[in-house]
Parts: sequence; C-alpha cells; structure tokens
Amino acid sequence: MAAINFIRISELHPNFSHAKVVGIVIGKSDIRSFPDRKNVGTERFTFSFTIKDSPDFFINVTAWGNDGYINGLSGSFTIGDCVTIDNPLVATKNPDKEDKFCPTTPTPYRLMVTEAHSQVYQCVDTGTIDSLLPLIHLPVKDSRDFYSLGDIVANGQSLEGSFLNILAAVKSVGEAKQFKTSYGRQGQRLEVKLFDDLVSSFPLICWEREAIQLVQTLVAKGTVLFIADTKINFDSFRNAMTASVNSKTVITVNPDTQEASLLYSYAKEMVESGALEDDKPEDIPVESITDVYTVGQLKQKSQETAETFSCIIFSFISKLDLDSGISKVIKTRCSRCKFQVPEGMQCCFNQLCPGRGQVFSATTGFDLLLDLTDHTGTLHACSLRSPVAETTLGCTTEEFTRLTDNERTAMKWKILLERCKIYVKIFPSTKTKSGVRAVVLACSLADPGEVKQQMVALLQQP
Repeated sequence: MAAINFIRISELHPNFSHAKVVGIVIGKSDIRSFPDRKNVGTERFTFSFTIKDSPDFFINVTAWGNDGYINGLSGSFTIGDCVTIDNPLVATKNPDKEDKFCPTTPTPYRLMVTEAHSQVYQCVDTGTIDSLLPLIHLPVKDSRDFYSLGDIVANGQSLEGSFLNILAAVKSVGEAKQFKTSYGRQGQRLEVKLFDDLVSSFPLICWEREAIQLVQTLVAKGTVLFIADTKINFDSFRNAMTASVNSKTVITVNPDTQEASLLYSYAKEMVESGALEDDKPEDIPVESITDVYTVGQLKQKSQETAETFSCIIFSFISKLDLDSGISKVIKTRCSRCKFQVPEGMQCCFNQLCPGRGQVFSATTGFDLLLDLTDHTGTLHACSLRSPVAETTLGCTTEEFTRLTDNERTAMKWKILLERCKIYVKIFPSTKTKSGVRAVVLACSLADPGEVKQQMVALLQQP
C-alpha cells in the first residue's frame, strides 16, 4: 500500500485506537431506520458497506447516526469508490447474526462508524487508488465455486431459499419500477435477464436502490457478473426459478477470472450475432397486447426506455421480398445457439455453440425481414418468422417451395401495401441504425372500421 499509516484489514484488532483503514467499496446497502430506544419518538438511521484492500481480505462497515448524517454519508460514495475510514470502532462480529444479513467476510471483525468519533471520505492518493481499483474485479468467493444457470434450472425447487453463487452474462436490463408496500413505504424493483451457454434467459431481481444503481450504471448487454450469495426462489407465477439480490449479495462486474473470460467470449459472440434478440414470437400471448401506437410513437417510446415492450400498429407492409429466392426466405438455424446454418450442413459453425460435440439439431422455417409504414414513418427490417409467417402468408414452407416465381409474386401482392393490424415486440438493438428491432407476433389484414376508430383515437391524443 502506498501510504504506510493505513492499517490493513488483515491486521485489524479491537485493541487498535485511531486506526485508519482504506479500501475499495465492493458492496453497499440501502439506508434503514429504527426507533431510538434512548430517545422515544425519534429514529436512528443506519446503512452498511463492504470494503476490500487485498485479494483475500474485505470487511463490513456499519454507519449509525441521525437522518442528516447517514443520508449525507451514504450519498458521498458509491460502489467502486475508494474510501478512507478514520478512527472506526473495531468490534468482534457475531458470525451467526452478521453473516445472515451482510456479506460473509474472512475477518472476525467488523467496523462501526459514527459522526462523533469517525470520518469516512474519498481517498485522493492516486497510488493507493491505482492499487485498489483492480480488486473490484475479483469475486469475494472462489471463482470456481458457482452454479451455472443450467444447474439451477435442473435442480429446480430443491434449491428454494438457498444462497448460491452464480456466474452469468447479462441479456437485458429492465426499467426500475416504483411501488408502495403494504406499510406505505416506497419500494423499487428492477429485473435483469441473465444467460449462459445452457440457459438463454434467467431472471435476477434487484430490490434495493444501491443494487439497482450499480446495475444501471455498470452493466450492459453481454457483461459478465459473478453474483455471490444470491437468493434462489421458485416463482409460482412464472412457474420457474429466479434469483434475487439481497443484503448479503456482492456483485462483481466483469470478474477477472478464467471462468468469466470463457463466458465473456461466448456472450460477446451471442451479442454480435444478434442471437440474443431472437426472442420467440410466441412467448407473449397477443390477446394480452392492447396498446396501439403509430410508427412514430413507437420509435419515440423505444428511445425513452431500454425495456422490451409490445404493441399494435395499423400499418402497410411496404417491403416484403418473397420472390428474392428461397434461400433468402426460408433459413435453417441451429436449435441451440440460433446461428444460421448453410443449406445441407449437418453441424453448427459457431465455435462457442453450447451444442458442440452433441447431436446436431436445427430448425427450418420462414425467416423474413419486412418494412412497416404508416403516415408517421417506417419501421425497417422487422422480423417475420415461422410459425407466425406461415399464418400470415397462408402457406407452409413446404408449400412455398413448390410455388412458381409468378405464384410467389402474386402471394406478395396479396398483402403488400394493404393496411394490416400488426402485433409487434420491440426491443433495443445495437445492430440497427434506429437502435431498435421489431419481431412480428401476429399480422392480418385490418378491418376498415377498426382502423378508422383507432386513427381517430390516436389523433385525439395530446
């Protein structure tokens, strides 16, 4: 360490007085309040954070005080900052109590800070900061001690209530949503969808502001996370397993480990290929979709939110290349990784496909891109795939291959430039100029009366 007056976490002892500790913040809880037993009618406020000063040692710190002190202190630093703690109380921790609600630490002690006796401030020594920053990428648990998402799904409800370590990549980050608890307190919730080489989508739920802020500021699609001590639950509504961030959880972003490096390579390939964007059209029941947008409104909403959404648009199909050759209309993709497979090949060329070495499995179907246009603009390169495409076109892929060129052209003009009622799923995409990509969930010729009614309603909107 650059400054010799700092005491290392591994050397701390309750006998120390006026200790000065420095470390990088790797975890932080939200502020909580409790009735003050000594001053009836008032409340004491507290929050905890965890600092690390070496690859093997980290310690929990708890701050207590009044509303102004605790809110001011909590707002003065965040996860990833390097802080100096001057004159904390070094106390022996109660493992049964502490490890139940805080990250499990390798030291037998914990630190306590109060306004009267301690100071916590940002470290300004560049040498110290440079030595601490790499520690943010080292997991607090053994890098080999984790469950894959496939392990969790396979074990199912037998893991209910367990605290596990997960290594996974980020598929998408949802929007933070506010709510009120039954006690009238404000709450918040954010859902992150994870994936790895075995599972394409797995929900991670964040309930605390600090965890939500970390995810929103540091995490992007393809980011790899080592999530230590996440709680596993069975969600009866989804009929599936989920993970949630709690006060014990420490999230390491882009961990510097061999296991994470391998997953990062796979995740990068998935992101660049667009495979993560190929959500199954049937994963949303169209009867549950009621919002109607113009193309212009749809584009505006997609710029305001990074979350996937679905809606109805009444538009014309302005581009549909049904007569551009069968190989451009009907495609074969690997069942495991969604990569396109050249015609006649019996293997996947994706070097990182999770199905490599296993019996090859592929699906063949319509795989079209079309443009949707109304009076407010055009939504380009919307995906129309089987089985939705077969319903829309009124024929199967086998029937389509037997059609003549003239018959395919005639099929195109039955739907091209006709007003249609189209259900679409919209999600962010780094591979399109507009920044969004659309998947057609259902498409049919629109009823003129319904079109008129919807257009009048849209024109009346402010």
